[in-house]
Amino acid sequence: MSAESRHGHGGYHAHGEYKVSGGKLVVVDLSHDGRHITDASVNGDFFLEPDEALDDLNAALRGTDIRAGYQEVAQRLQEGLRPEAQLIGFNERALASAVRRALGHASTWSDHGWEVLPAQKLPITVNVALDQVLTEEVGRGNRPPLMRLWDWDERAVVIGSFQSLANEVDAEAATQHDVQVVRRISGGGAMFMEPGNCVTYSLCFPQSLVDGLSFAESYPFLDAWAMEALQRIGVRAEYKPLNDIVSAQGKIGGAAQKRLASGGMLHHVTMSYDIDAEKMMQVLRIGREKISDKGIASAVKRVDPLRSQTGLAREEILEAFAQTFAQRYGAQIASVRDHELERARSLVEEKFGTHEWTARVP
Repeated sequence: MSAESRHGHGGYHAHGEYKVSGGKLVVVDLSHDGRHITDASVNGDFFLEPDEALDDLNAALRGTDIRAGYQEVAQRLQEGLRPEAQLIGFNERALASAVRRALGHASTWSDHGWEVLPAQKLPITVNVALDQVLTEEVGRGNRPPLMRLWDWDERAVVIGSFQSLANEVDAEAATQHDVQVVRRISGGGAMFMEPGNCVTYSLCFPQSLVDGLSFAESYPFLDAWAMEALQRIGVRAEYKPLNDIVSAQGKIGGAAQKRLASGGMLHHVTMSYDIDAEKMMQVLRIGREKISDKGIASAVKRVDPLRSQTGLAREEILEAFAQTFAQRYGAQIASVRDHELERARSLVEEKFGTHEWTARVP
């Protein structure tokens, strides 16, 4: 939560809050002159010893450049505390997040008007290109942040931005099974995607939403709603660091991310619904290495399709995801805009559909 108002004598007042996961609420009320923090009042339902340490925190914030990064703010707070100070239920990082929110550099889910883009059947290359287009548009402020569900009607392997094409994909098997290979802009591993065999979605949002979070922290933070959606359909899932989503029966899926210069961020997740593990092993070389000493049965267990855990049609799962996101964040149903789809198709011609891009890491 954040708010800013202008007061007399050219000064500004800003208010920011941060709720520590499993901890306390940290609140900061700031005054600044447009360049530096001139006064600060740290408050909340936390515990702090000794009492004088509160003065330390307020003093450390005074004089801070309002453009200071998260790490700089946290470091100032840490250095300003007396050695015997004990912060209970919060820490310097939580307070730095509240400060950044007050100054408009960090945001919460509720600070944004979200959209849900329901599944629309598009070529895999267009789906991958849309990730870039929509993330750029959100970063530039041209459209609201969003959650987009994928759909497609061809066989494909989508490899991570930094993966070796030759090391990941058996070209001969891919040709034999009519599998198209596409490289995405986010990192992470290869995804074997036949029509209807996965549940895939993309989040496109301003980087301010994850301000102050480490990469490891950002994954479960961004997918808390998806864990709720899975629970609604009878699957208890959690994150296994860094980016695997697992249930008691095994791995469900994985996530990948990309931050763009426009200020937008992409968070992309694919979960297995009903994967042909034998075909996947023929096309993906890495799959053979991972299960070489375990056999086919273990491979099937690794992909652990959602179909066997829920008994639901894939369309019902997609609907559960869309409803959960919309209800949790007050999101509106929307669609890809014509000019965005046109730009994505152009990017397929220029980039995502070219051998130069697909084989950029040979």
